[in-house]
Amino acid sequence: MTLKITVLLENRRRNGSSLRAKAGLSLLVEDGQKTILFDTGPDDSFLHNAALLGIDPGAIDVAVLSHGHYDHCGGVAFLPDNTTIICHPDAARERHAALTLAGRSQRIKKLSLEIDYSRHRMIRSASPVPISDSTLWSGEITVARPKAYGLLDRHGGRPDFIVDEGALVHKSARGLTIITGCGHRGIVNIVRHCQRITGIEHVHALIGGFHLRSASPLAIRRIGRFLRAQNTERIVGCHCTGMWGNIWLSGRLSSLATGDIITI
Repeated sequence: MTLKITVLLENRRRNGSSLRAKAGLSLLVEDGQKTILFDTGPDDSFLHNAALLGIDPGAIDVAVLSHGHYDHCGGVAFLPDNTTIICHPDAARERHAALTLAGRSQRIKKLSLEIDYSRHRMIRSASPVPISDSTLWSGEITVARPKAYGLLDRHGGRPDFIVDEGALVHKSARGLTIITGCGHRGIVNIVRHCQRITGIEHVHALIGGFHLRSASPLAIRRIGRFLRAQNTERIVGCHCTGMWGNIWLSGRLSSLATGDIITI
């Protein structure tokens, strides 16, 4: 069965487009059984663009939040009451971007929002959650040596390992399609986790944000070698994949912009 993905919001838009583009991500994923909103971007722009694209938000069966950063969940405030939302239990935690100076981490920007989730039907789970016969929420991505991306609270200075990040996973006869929000937990770790929870080794497609903006060329080349070893047929980056990701994965990676539609 065909998987259809519509980009409701991404950092870029095509030339001449009247759609909004903002730093963030929101994808509409249709698997033939369920219509899934994967992330909401930072505000109501995903709804503005959905209207221009002729998409009825009322057709959404479930929303899935990849993690709790504002540019992926800020639009929750604009969802209709009683929307079913799947996310990690820690998605609503306070967190801050940080810069390390003289061996100390300094908060520079708040990355979380005060969102009223009580209006919605919440499914908070660190374990995988089936959405349809072919699609599931990955749950928490297990990582042996996680990397911190900022701080969890205003005063304690605890590192934020983004444990709430998960992925959307679609199973088909061609293998797995893995959709990521930001890839904070590491693309290799995300792929291996999805292989483990599904029992399916072959990754047909990898789509989403890969968080390679500040990755070293060596790290990106290692990721490229890993994906080549998986014989992944389609790699589509967007949002935080970054210039280096596009350069070093060139020939294997294509990019998305707001309003694009792809079928898998």
